[in-house]
Amino acid sequence: MKITDIKPYPIWVGRRNQMLVKVETDSGIYGWGESGLSGRELAVDGAVKHYANFLVGRDPMKIGAAWQEMYRSQYFEGGRVLTAAISAIDIALHDIKGKALGVPVYDLLGGKQRDFVPGFATTQAPPGDEMIEQAQTLIDAGWKAMRLSFAKGEGEGDPAVFEPRESIGITADWFTKARKELGETVVLGVDYHHRLSVAESASFMNKMPSGTLDFIEEPIRDESPEAYEVLRTMVDIPFAIGEEFASKWQFLPYIERGLTNFVRVDICNVGGFTEAMKVAGWAEAHYIDLMPHNPLGPVCTAASVHLGAAVPNFSWLEARAGVLGDDGRTNTDIFPDQIELEGAMYPVPTEPGLGVDVNEDALKAYQFEHWEPPRLIREDGSYTNA
Repeated sequence: MKITDIKPYPIWVGRRNQMLVKVETDSGIYGWGESGLSGRELAVDGAVKHYANFLVGRDPMKIGAAWQEMYRSQYFEGGRVLTAAISAIDIALHDIKGKALGVPVYDLLGGKQRDFVPGFATTQAPPGDEMIEQAQTLIDAGWKAMRLSFAKGEGEGDPAVFEPRESIGITADWFTKARKELGETVVLGVDYHHRLSVAESASFMNKMPSGTLDFIEEPIRDESPEAYEVLRTMVDIPFAIGEEFASKWQFLPYIERGLTNFVRVDICNVGGFTEAMKVAGWAEAHYIDLMPHNPLGPVCTAASVHLGAAVPNFSWLEARAGVLGDDGRTNTDIFPDQIELEGAMYPVPTEPGLGVDVNEDALKAYQFEHWEPPRLIREDGSYTNA
């Protein structure tokens, strides 16, 4: 069996672009993958086309060798664009291999260790009574873990303005109320989207009684592990870090120095199954559970479910709770076969490969749409983290 074509499809689905990749073979077996570098899909599109130049004609079953060649074939190693492209291709190759052997992808990774992959949801309303009501709706629907919303300033002047100190004061007050109303058994966290400084993060966490939050995700930017090391000494809330990491090497200081308590690995960014399984094993050796990042489409969700099924150290997979509305990313015209939530969990599929398929004819009717994440500014006009 040989690879005959690699087709990138950057298209707008729902409220953002998805970067899908199809790998075809001369046996008629094909595989689908997805890249997770949101907002820079065209850069990944170019990288996929570059890799296609030397992967066409190769054996799709030699996944490890393909990964090493893609990663090591340039002088300037790594980088999010390249590993996002590698991720999509690696996932598609695992889909092909599973189909060729007649087994689900998790059987290629050591076999199934759970029947359902638990998810965590995120409230959509800003901090306030409605946020708490949404959280209660999730609990009533069977969700045991969720992220609450942080204050962003919507409705208070320009929505592009973000003032950290105002945000943390409002958010801490409502989170304290939320814990009292929602009880002690539900897992509550927040993703601050690296919008805070070390001092602001410490101030925010220390404004709440101990035990209010079970985790805080990405409170500060990840370029400096030393900054997280300082923050770790100032607060007692577990950290969830890693959704932006593009290799096992980026995880190195965070796992080895005990700077994260949940690994937010993104299989569509970190390098696909090949790299994600290495990160999972490394985390297991340090008693750290995976909490995968999954903001994309059904292909990434399927890959994340297989990863979650195959590893022992797993907490929750990021999911969109249907009870809070549909953002359109699971378009059934494009994705006629996908893994759907059952309550607050994803059932582990039994079909060969990923267990998800894409209607390529329907796909061709959708186009790429230019989109940029918000460029947030402070009240003084200076830029801050988006």
